[in-house]
Formats: sequence, structure tokens, C-alpha cells
Amino acid sequence: MRQSSFNNMGCPIAGALEHFGDWWSLLIMRDALDGFTRFDEFQENLGIAPNILTRRLKSLTDAGLLERRQYSERPARYEYLLTESGRDLGPVIVALYLWGIKHTDLDHHSVVLVDQDSGAEIEPVYVDRRSGRPLREIRAVFAAGRAATDQMRRRHGPETKAALRDRALRSGAAAL
Repeated sequence: MRQSSFNNMGCPIAGALEHFGDWWSLLIMRDALDGFTRFDEFQENLGIAPNILTRRLKSLTDAGLLERRQYSERPARYEYLLTESGRDLGPVIVALYLWGIKHTDLDHHSVVLVDQDSGAEIEPVYVDRRSGRPLREIRAVFAAGRAATDQMRRRHGPETKAALRDRALRSGAAAL
């Protein structure tokens, strides 16, 4: 049976998937973050069917990631502008870009990241704010937070984490 909502999982990643549960949404947000705002621009860039694009734009607008604003009266035309919440998705898109460069066979020189002001190519590195260490050097795992449900506390509790580490060690697999 297909899950209709991830909200009851109590996990921020699952909650985020409520808004980006399909690839079209992330690609639309990628284009919006790159400055595209109009229906015809999204359609041309993505090669997406108009009915699917209409549904995705409505969903992203309802989720508060884009704001729909009329820019022409005759004919009525609308553009889709990033909200603060939509702009906050930028690092996620960049992280997917970096993963794609490392783990796909696509030519990573086909698209590069540049500083919008200087035009200079950039190489983003994500760091922990507290320690200043690059995230690649930190063995990060998820833990139950203050508002965790009982299920989430069991899932991320010390006993479960220890069992997972032991299993990874026995199998020779790398744990998070």
C-alpha cells in the first residue's frame, strides 16, 4: 500500500519529502533558484508536460516555496518567485549537484557552480558551524531530538545505534 503522507513519521527528511516527493519538484526548484520564474521557461528547460507542470507549480506554491504573482493582465500571465523557504532549499540542490558529480557518469564539466557576482567557479564545502570541520570528516548519525516520538526514540536510541554499529563491523560495511 502506498503511503499518502510522511508527516506522521516525525522525521524532518520525511516531512521535506511531502514537498519534494518527485523529481519534477526538485528540478523546478533548481530552475527557480537559477532565476527562472515563468511557466514557459520551466516547460522549455524541463521538457515537462503542461498539466504536470501546472500541478507541480501549484503544489510548490501551496507549500510556500514559490509565490505566484501576475505580471501581465492581457493575457493573464503569472510568474513563480522564490520565497524565503524556497531559497533555503538552495544548499540541498547544491548537495545533489555535488553528489551527481561524484557518483554519476555524466560529464561534470557540463554545468559548474559560479559566484553570481564575480562569475568565478566555486567549490562548495559544507562545514559544521560549531567545530568548523567539513561534514565529510564527521561521522554524522541521526539521534532522537527533544520532540521525538517514542518510535523515533527507539529507532535512534543507543541500543539500536550500538546494534547497527556492531552489525556494520561484522559485515565490514561502513556505518554512517
